[in-house]
Amino acid sequence: MNTHHAANETFKLAPQLFHARCVVCWVLTGIVVLIVASFATLGLAFQEFFSWESAQSMGRFLAEFANPNLKPLFLKQVAIASLETLAMSALGTLLAVVAGLMLALPAARLKGASGSIMQTLLNVLRSIPEMVWAALLLIAAGLGPFAGTLALAIHTTGVLGRLYAETIENADPGPAQALVLQGTSRGQVFWYATLPQILPQVIAYALYRWENNIRAAAILGVVGAGGLGQMLTFHLGLFQMSKTATVLFAMILLVLAVDWLSLAMRRRMM
Repeated sequence: MNTHHAANETFKLAPQLFHARCVVCWVLTGIVVLIVASFATLGLAFQEFFSWESAQSMGRFLAEFANPNLKPLFLKQVAIASLETLAMSALGTLLAVVAGLMLALPAARLKGASGSIMQTLLNVLRSIPEMVWAALLLIAAGLGPFAGTLALAIHTTGVLGRLYAETIENADPGPAQALVLQGTSRGQVFWYATLPQILPQVIAYALYRWENNIRAAAILGVVGAGGLGQMLTFHLGLFQMSKTATVLFAMILLVLAVDWLSLAMRRRMM
């Protein structure tokens, strides 16, 4: 009797063909099939990639790349471009912090049409990549770092505005309500009650985005936004690998320096 009862329980626990677990299996199988199909339809020339001619070309490229240009005149140009990239990222982040806080205040309101409109605006700003913003702003601002700075500021405003809005919503409302009952204006309430609570997170988010913007600023030069990216595109397009190597090393050192500085500042705040 017990054996028959256990057999019935086993039969009831057996997953059906379209059980949730089986659905996951079918989904994973479909993903694997799509991946295999994508390799089959892309027409990747693996034979040419692993051919002797490709190996020779790669060897010549690495040989030229391993000999960076260290002439004083060119190093001076790289240093100026590095400062330009650093200035683009710093100014773009600073503008985004100010604009993000201004937009985060109305966006943090959980009720009302104003909050939803601002949240939609922030979503639009951060959904468009910096490269697209830079390409659009080049039409109005022209070539140079100004368009890249504005592109970083606009995209980062959307990111920081969303983060700051959530931070404001999670702040303790007690001090703010106490000031409101005393007839304090909204600006003073934010300045004396809300901002002191969220200031560590505001600075931490700003430093984190600065790390990201230093990388983005180095890439924005591809579309003519100045800085190291513009030098990289120019020399790489002319296949000047020694100068390209110098520019890439400068980009790596700049990113590492900013990462170290940001990490040190965050640890000091903590």
